[in-house]
Amino acid sequence: MYLILIGISIGFNFFISKPVASGKRRFLVAGIAVNLLILFFYKYADFVIFNVNVISGESFSYLDWALPLGISFYTFQQIAYLVDSYKGIAAKTNFFSYGLFVSFFPQLIAGPIVHHKEMMPQFRNPLLTQINYQNLSRGFFILMMGLAKKIILADTFGVIANNGYAHIESLGSQEAWITSLAYSLQLYFDFSGYSSMAIGLGLLLNIQLPQNFNSPYRSATIQEFWRNWHITLSRFLRDYIYIPLGGNKISPGRTNVNLMITFLLGGIWHGAGWTFIIWGMLHGSALVVHRQWKKTGLAIPRIPAILVTFLFVNITWVFFRAENLQDANNLLMAMFHFTKAAPPDFHLVSNLYNAPIWAAGVLLLFLPNDMQLGSRIQPTLKYGLMTVFLFVLNLIFLNSIVQNDFLYFDF
Repeated sequence: MYLILIGISIGFNFFISKPVASGKRRFLVAGIAVNLLILFFYKYADFVIFNVNVISGESFSYLDWALPLGISFYTFQQIAYLVDSYKGIAAKTNFFSYGLFVSFFPQLIAGPIVHHKEMMPQFRNPLLTQINYQNLSRGFFILMMGLAKKIILADTFGVIANNGYAHIESLGSQEAWITSLAYSLQLYFDFSGYSSMAIGLGLLLNIQLPQNFNSPYRSATIQEFWRNWHITLSRFLRDYIYIPLGGNKISPGRTNVNLMITFLLGGIWHGAGWTFIIWGMLHGSALVVHRQWKKTGLAIPRIPAILVTFLFVNITWVFFRAENLQDANNLLMAMFHFTKAAPPDFHLVSNLYNAPIWAAGVLLLFLPNDMQLGSRIQPTLKYGLMTVFLFVLNLIFLNSIVQNDFLYFDF
């Protein structure tokens, strides 16, 4: 079913892009509408039915459709292609090349969200099928680094976070903070790990995928954070929502509205639930506050600014992770000691306190990231041994802990 759906999507978007490229606006509107409707029915229909049931008191049946893997990513990718075709900046291509552009397997399921102008020339490169030892060296190293971030760090932090979220009512303030911090690190290492693996696999095939993370937790402002976190999504939101709305080229008030709309839609893109909507609104509000703060001319020293930014991001991740608003509220109240929780049992405490993995996670946040390290890799014995070491380490950890799904498969 999944292959049929993505095949239909590719075929529809390719053929409708022809009249769109000739300047027929109604085909562009129709193309975007069809893409969004398909995404809506698979991802948001049950959320709408839930809210209708709550408001009306009825009990309409849910669709319960399984979310196709990667649908959010390839939908955005193809909408961008249609818009650029209408603007006349999308290069003409054949059906095979377009299908390869959309379904290129390393990034199909969870990104990065690639752009046609950065992929099409690479697919047509006559050197594509030749062995490139530099790319092979970098690709294997970045692939192993990404896998290590996932199975060694993200999955271990996931055990800590999942235990905490499963016992929110039993958490004291310290345990609540550990739970929230564990999820912040789990999400970063999970998604950046997947992105690194996608980039590594691409390099093995002589394809350079765009960087998706650039040490975002070292950001000194919320604006800098969104330039470094899920970079390709931020680029899409900027180019295809924020700028078409007017960006910052109109009035200050309208700019603030544009920011709020952009991040509200960004929150909705991540998931069908009020927690994601609130998460998006909080980040939109933070960017509005940041814009107003810059006008004062006051500067916060970088280290405190990084701490403040991370504190805000960590708190808002609670809404991103919580199953519902009640869980988010309970965890936040526990974090700020507004509840009197029962002491957690020893098993929960032992899962929350895992000193070696915390040390490794925090250390890696301050070391050069895998993209920076990967740029230094050469096809030499030294770097080959480093890659082999990572490979062996990953093999050991593959069977040592409970594996979790990649988090962004759900989005």
